[in-house]
Amino acid sequence: MLSDIAAWFITMAVLNPVQAEVQTRLDQVNASAAAATQVQQCITTHAPRLIERAANEPSWAVTTAIGVSVGWTSPVTLLDPRDPNCAALAALLQGGEQESEQS
Repeated sequence: MLSDIAAWFITMAVLNPVQAEVQTRLDQVNASAAAATQVQQCITTHAPRLIERAANEPSWAVTTAIGVSVGWTSPVTLLDPRDPNCAALAALLQGGEQESEQS
């Protein structure tokens, strides 16, 4: 039961907002189809892993969701840096973080 709640929490507080932000940024930068495909593959690969971790580690899920929500934790840290599909997503998210810091 607690693991289901943690998985739901990480989905609602981290994955859904990040996916919406990514889509907005892809639209803003008029990203190529290849970049959009890479980003989608990264999300498709890593979302289930994050949900599984949240289910197994509810305290991690709560602290991560809070950290991402308030800006203490970058969503980029949740990505596997060895996955080439995530490089485009990391660059997209880091570019947006730099813009918000300059504002």
